[in-house]
Amino acid sequence: MDETQPRLIEAGTPAFRRTTLALAAAGFSTFAVLYGVQPLMPVFAEEFHVSPAESSLALSLPCAMLAIALLVVSPLSEVWGRKPIMVASLFASAVLTIVAVLVPSWHGFLALRALTGLAASGLPAVAMAYLSEEMHGRAIGLSMGLLIGGNALGGMIGRLVAGIIADHASWRWGLGTIGVLALLAAIAFLFSLPDSQRFTANRMRWREVPGTFGQHFRDPGLPWLFAEAFLLMGGFVSVYNYIGFRLLDPPFDLSQTAIGAIFVVYLFGTFSSALTGEIASRLGRRKVLWLAILLGLGGITMTLSSQLWLIILGIVVVTVSFFGAHSVASSWIGRRALRDRAQASSVYLCLYYLGSSVLGTAGGWFFAHSGWTGVVMFFASLYGLALAIALRLSRLPPLVPTES
Repeated sequence: MDETQPRLIEAGTPAFRRTTLALAAAGFSTFAVLYGVQPLMPVFAEEFHVSPAESSLALSLPCAMLAIALLVVSPLSEVWGRKPIMVASLFASAVLTIVAVLVPSWHGFLALRALTGLAASGLPAVAMAYLSEEMHGRAIGLSMGLLIGGNALGGMIGRLVAGIIADHASWRWGLGTIGVLALLAAIAFLFSLPDSQRFTANRMRWREVPGTFGQHFRDPGLPWLFAEAFLLMGGFVSVYNYIGFRLLDPPFDLSQTAIGAIFVVYLFGTFSSALTGEIASRLGRRKVLWLAILLGLGGITMTLSSQLWLIILGIVVVTVSFFGAHSVASSWIGRRALRDRAQASSVYLCLYYLGSSVLGTAGGWFFAHSGWTGVVMFFASLYGLALAIALRLSRLPPLVPTES
């Protein structure tokens, strides 16, 4: 070990607690801003006279913009530093969310949602790179799990707050409240996250950027992990995009508040991401990933039931499955990519958010033509492919001991 280098952050230390709490707050903010609109899609469809698939653009557009911007923001963080990029991202996305609720037209609202996704791009990949640089190898699985747990908590509270307030006031008040909460989280992040200790700024040579991205696609494992992000997120977001439409209709006839309350199951994602990350650190990622995906396939079949309690249980299982698998795959990126980790993380998250955007909207076509059964079949096909990839990855030789 090089004694001239700052020490890596180890689990259980004050620095570990500050770092994980700050990044959990950042994940909370980003996911609340992005996914707070999800339970509001039936409201958008009614108020703006658009189809379910069109209403999903309130989520798909910012996710698409975020995915594309990740490929630019991540190299910038190699020059400007991790924390400044993340701070700017959190403040800009919060302010844009607040401004968006003041716009009267559907297309104007969508334009601001797209800008919000662009602003939010400065957090996800850069946070993963920060953890990969600053955390000890034995702490990376738990810290990444806690980061994703913050994402899950933000997604849950954002959806819950938006759904309940929309039912009692309006969707604009609901989304505006989320913007204010995101602003408070950004302030907490600014003052809590330790400055990078092991980051070394690089001079940006834009002509070299395609080559740094290309090296990751020549690795025998990373392209398959990128594909997992696309498939897993696409299937997961399709479930949450369209379950509200199903439960608003007979025989369930749930209120907007009740549908928002269903997102409390995101708490299970919060716990499962941290727990699965810890288990993967002990048993090995390749032994855990395919089991998490298989769990999701079991959960989605439960949602075919006509019993509300079994549908909700199925959503819980799908949520546990997704956050567990995502925790394993995302932490694997940091162990597999030995160079230019921010770029590797950004490619993973680019495919992750493209899955949310492209496949999340595509799920609307299946819902329109085959109802909820179509969404289940769509999910099963995506997770079936993800399972096959996970089994392939389980046979991949590790590059370093901590990758297993």
